[in-house]
Amino acid sequence: MRPGPGVHPLRVGGRRGPRTGNGVTLRRARGGAVELVVPARAEYLQLVRAIVGATAGLESSMDPGRVADLRLIVSEAVSNAIKAQASVGVVDPILVRCEPSGDRIVVEVADHGPGFDAGSVPDLPPVETAERLDYESGLGVSLMRRLADEAVVESGPSGTVVRLTLGSRGR
Repeated sequence: MRPGPGVHPLRVGGRRGPRTGNGVTLRRARGGAVELVVPARAEYLQLVRAIVGATAGLESSMDPGRVADLRLIVSEAVSNAIKAQASVGVVDPILVRCEPSGDRIVVEVADHGPGFDAGSVPDLPPVETAERLDYESGLGVSLMRRLADEAVVESGPSGTVVRLTLGSRGR
């Protein structure tokens, strides 16, 4: 992957994983990370959620509620990546890298979209306010910020990498 300036692409390493006829690759990378490469199409979101959930579930200390949070925000990150690439006609696959480590997991999602200014994404108003009804879409980055212990977005004109860190028990 070749994201924009200042964005460090994920290194795909380790043994070559199984590649299916549908363009999906799953492999175990160095250090125990799991890498999933999927076509930039919405029909692969369920597969991404399943693999990420299973990888997080391997850590016996990971609370099931945290695994559910992780599945949700990774799905949002991949959905955003798909939309970003489609907006500029890029059909390259999306890379999802999961690295469990004791009491936490780090998941990175990398795309080849046009990039965006993550700092310009507003926080959402509280759920119980009428103002919140004005937000029917664009909830992904805000959800990532609220549910992850750390959400880092590195973006440039050649792509975006979203790095989500969740601890086993929350903040």
